[in-house]
Amino acid sequence: MSDASPVLSAESLATHDPSIRSTTVEGWPAPYHGKVRDVYTLNDETLAIVVTDRISAFDHIMKQPIPYKGQILNQLAAFGFEQVDDLVPTFVDSVPHANVMIGKRCQPIPIEVVMRGTLTGHAWRVYREGGRELCGVRLPDGLIEHQQFETPLLTPATKAVEGHDEDISEKEILEQGIVDPELWAQIRETAFALFARGQEVAARQGLLLADTKYEFGLFHGELMLIDEIHTTDSSRFFYLEGYEERQATGTGQTQLSKEFLREWLMQHEFQGLEGQVLPDLPDEFRVHVYERYAEVFERMTGNAFTPESTDHFNDRLAELFSRYR
Repeated sequence: MSDASPVLSAESLATHDPSIRSTTVEGWPAPYHGKVRDVYTLNDETLAIVVTDRISAFDHIMKQPIPYKGQILNQLAAFGFEQVDDLVPTFVDSVPHANVMIGKRCQPIPIEVVMRGTLTGHAWRVYREGGRELCGVRLPDGLIEHQQFETPLLTPATKAVEGHDEDISEKEILEQGIVDPELWAQIRETAFALFARGQEVAARQGLLLADTKYEFGLFHGELMLIDEIHTTDSSRFFYLEGYEERQATGTGQTQLSKEFLREWLMQHEFQGLEGQVLPDLPDEFRVHVYERYAEVFERMTGNAFTPESTDHFNDRLAELFSRYR
């Protein structure tokens, strides 16, 4: 890291916390606040996506942000979009700041396209409880956690504005008229191609892309990849070296993803269920989360992560946005 952005510690956070929890820009309408992103409409065809340091799990935003997480996610997404722009048009126009992506204002398709290469996370929890069907896909008996599927699975979810996303089958998507058949066929083919590319890129860096989600939109009728791709928020990664041995011995896989946050929350008796109290994230744990995110960035891109200053951040946004008046 640069001298201007010293190595993080619980002690340094106590005196200066560089985290961006929320943004507001004088002279511009209030943004749409997603779980992580603040989205500003700059003009009829252009959006500014500001990736904050908020972090969510079990559809709840944690009370404490993770310093520099937004910069890591945004730059990972930019890297990921570059790796696939020959497969599908992307909404990205520019990345003028480590926290900011300028892109085309697409009409979002209200489906999260989840691709699974292993029996991990939500899929494993369903399977462990006896479920043998996920989003209309039949699962055989005898699988173990993190086992690779013979071929990747597409397991869509509805894109909820608030609350939990819900599993949905491809058949239900078509029957309910959420997406027309021709467009869904294009999305489906694209999703499998994107996942294959993601696995290839990850493998070159010694990682296994376990699962991920894609979001799509339409811009003047053209299908585009939007939001993010192959980041630590949208994906799970394992270390490729030793994966088979760990599966054989049952020693478990280290996940470079948000899953360890979910596991930490479950250890503290929170799964987003009614009556449960969202715990605070201690500063030591926040630093640990940052370090995990930075590790994936460095493993995926081959470059060290160097934070960009977040001082006077809203003023910097105003300056950037002024170009679109």
